[in-house]
Amino acid sequence: MSSLPACPQCRSEFTYEDGDNFVCPECAHEWPQLAVASTDDARVVRDSNGNLLQDGDTVTVIKDLKVKGSSSVVKVGTKVKNIRLVDGDHDIDCRIDGIGQMGLKSEFVKKA
Repeated sequence: MSSLPACPQCRSEFTYEDGDNFVCPECAHEWPQLAVASTDDARVVRDSNGNLLQDGDTVTVIKDLKVKGSSSVVKVGTKVKNIRLVDGDHDIDCRIDGIGQMGLKSEFVKKA
């Protein structure tokens, strides 16, 4: 895979370098290489209502969630304290009382 960034307009991965710019062959968008460094630094994770989440926040589960490999269920309204944001398929690492360590997707929680 290429180490070049995806196009900010059409998200195409077929970008190439042209002098001091990146160019997208699919939508013909051009942007400077210096702009890439400033946009990749901030990773934004939002809850189901669009509120910004940060490490250490408390969230509430908005849907019953089955625990994979177990017969347990995380019920609606369960409060999860001191979350940690991570990269990957699940945005949130946390510890839920009675269940233990777990990964959650931000689309199934709201900020408390």
